[in-house]
Amino acid sequence: MIDAQLKSRLLKGAPLLWVNPDQIPVLMAEVPVRPAQVKDAEQNWRDLAPLLQQCFPELQGPNGAISSDLIEVAALAQVMGNDQGRHFVKGDHALPVAGSIKARGGIYEVFLYGLSLARSLGLIKADDTPIALAHPEVKAAFANYTVAVGSTGNLGLSVGIAARALGFQAVVHMSSDAKAWKVERLKHHGVDVVQHDADYGNAVAAARDQADADPTIYFVDDERSELLFFGYSAAAAELRDQLDAQGIIVDAQHPLFLYLPCGIGGAPGGVTYGLKQVFGDNAHCFFVEPAQSPCALVQLAGGLEKQINVYDIGLTNKTEADGMAVAEISWFIAQVMHPLLSGVYTVADDDLFRWLALAHDQAGLQLEPSAAACLGGPAAAMDTAEGQGYLTQNGLTHHMTQATHVMWATGGSFVPDEEFQGFLAKGNQLLSQR
Repeated sequence: MIDAQLKSRLLKGAPLLWVNPDQIPVLMAEVPVRPAQVKDAEQNWRDLAPLLQQCFPELQGPNGAISSDLIEVAALAQVMGNDQGRHFVKGDHALPVAGSIKARGGIYEVFLYGLSLARSLGLIKADDTPIALAHPEVKAAFANYTVAVGSTGNLGLSVGIAARALGFQAVVHMSSDAKAWKVERLKHHGVDVVQHDADYGNAVAAARDQADADPTIYFVDDERSELLFFGYSAAAAELRDQLDAQGIIVDAQHPLFLYLPCGIGGAPGGVTYGLKQVFGDNAHCFFVEPAQSPCALVQLAGGLEKQINVYDIGLTNKTEADGMAVAEISWFIAQVMHPLLSGVYTVADDDLFRWLALAHDQAGLQLEPSAAACLGGPAAAMDTAEGQGYLTQNGLTHHMTQATHVMWATGGSFVPDEEFQGFLAKGNQLLSQR
């Protein structure tokens, strides 16, 4: 059961940091996945690169990678009061093809499913490389199959775009809080959109039920998919290489702090697991969730005896951060994160818009409100009693001037300009009132 004092604080809706008391050294953690699967995912991405380049003209770089920049944001950090260590934004808000971190998971799973299906149907040989999926005969056969997903928006974009690129039919079941522009963008790509007058969990359940009843439908299950999880996990090696290129050391005296927006948990969970394999206990990973939708916090703080959602403790699951409007974290992700995650902090919706405006003004970033949530991480870790307790407990207090903070921006570059200008106006108005 969730602690009564913590529950009371959550119900007040004020931002807070919860530190995970069950975190243990990564080498001692027993979780239902294996480190070797991260290496497999890294190799799969390399194998897929030529096919990705052929399917998506925007990937005409040297390696066809779905990758993002690591952007130093010293001025933004100063304005937000963060003056210890170096501060970076991981620019998944501008990932090619799908414009969000979901490109790392959705594209990965759909393309691997396509490879498996083509082999099982005898359309390609077992030893053919993925580029064989680009053959017109394969695409024609795929038109008889459908890829489906439940989504608040960004995963739907990723899965829908990937499925259509390979010739599949695509159906995205969306929750009532999905943004209209995401619906329209999907339809523009030839994706069928089914909108449900309910929350994210109900949209996923409807998509799963439909797929279970039809063998020609493949369901990308955001709550249970290991393929999605490991597609995200490969991002850790990318970050390692970018930090190396900057000459940044990560060790006990030079800790790495990561701040990851969390909805159902697949993307931040996969990235966290990958980071733990690359950097071990020197990576300190925190999820961030809206004050009314802290599904990971509620589940992990309540323990793993049973599943708990935000409604169970009296929260509303209402937030402007549509990608994080999730009432119940994936049970699979909760099991993996239980011994590995450093903690969870919550944010108020108004702060999301303030930080979005500051990120645009100070660093030229175009973020969604949900992506801006990552920007509150350094203050949560450094300026709260719970954060100071975490630093003391882990012997980090005297090393924070040498720390590296990476705020993982999860989406935003595909937001239509008119919509983004509305976000900016609201953020600037809120800033002027402080």
